[in-house]
Amino acid sequence: MSGKRLLTTAARSAGILNGNRPLVSLGTVSPRMTVSDPDILHPPYAATGNDPNSGQYYSHFNFGSKELEHMKEACYHARETLEYAGSLVKPGVTTDEIDRKVFEHVVARKIYPSPLGYRGFPKSLCSSINEVLCHGVPDDRELVEGDIVNLDVSTYVKGFHGDTSATFRVGAVSDEADRLCTETESCLKACIEACGPGVKLSKIGEICSEMSEAAGYESSDSFCGHGIGQTFHMAPLVFHTRNNSNLELVPGLVFTIEPIFCQGSMKFYEHADGWTVSTVDGGLAAQYEHTIIITDNGAEILT
Repeated sequence: MSGKRLLTTAARSAGILNGNRPLVSLGTVSPRMTVSDPDILHPPYAATGNDPNSGQYYSHFNFGSKELEHMKEACYHARETLEYAGSLVKPGVTTDEIDRKVFEHVVARKIYPSPLGYRGFPKSLCSSINEVLCHGVPDDRELVEGDIVNLDVSTYVKGFHGDTSATFRVGAVSDEADRLCTETESCLKACIEACGPGVKLSKIGEICSEMSEAAGYESSDSFCGHGIGQTFHMAPLVFHTRNNSNLELVPGLVFTIEPIFCQGSMKFYEHADGWTVSTVDGGLAAQYEHTIIITDNGAEILT
């Protein structure tokens, strides 16, 4: 689940790049589900929506520690849940139905879905369709052939969060939608491969800018990766555009990388729900995310 760097909203313009594709509008959101099982550990924000430690600390682990074992378990469940969510994507299915099944899937494993209740978010995952950059709220809109939809899944296990996302193709998609997804996923892989001890965090933003520009896209500068561990969103913020961060990566540091490539402009507007953000020109957006840990000789994907 992306962090917000600078949430500025732009006025919505008429769809320029959507062609004959209807722009996404807010549907009906079903009532929020509740994790009532007393054996499931709830994150600190579950009741109030507020996480007092958000963004205040770095996430750093000692190799071989019990804490890292728990972190890896949380990330394993995030990855497994994302794979399950992706298997549900097909024409005619609503994102609300996917969310409900993911909720049931997670709580059956005695796990809490991290997005649920975070700053008031009403669902167990984010579902962002077509021109929605991120933070889409699952509702009763049916997926249709040719859509692309990002599913952003996070799980809370033994006091630690795992976070991952991918953009799924709904049936047969256009060549442009397919290329956007492929280029964005390739960027994530390149960023991870570049990480290691002594590498500056700004290298990630440099790669995202270079690869998006080479492909004819814009990489969003408003939604960031972030440290993650016992708190959902921790330091550092991971920017996906060129930046001047001098932070050097060190072994044991854990964070997410989650670039969003936009078919046209990265500028966006925020919908009335206070969560969903869409490109102003109707251009498609795709996002991919992994949680990683810096090792002695590179980086390991935890999700």
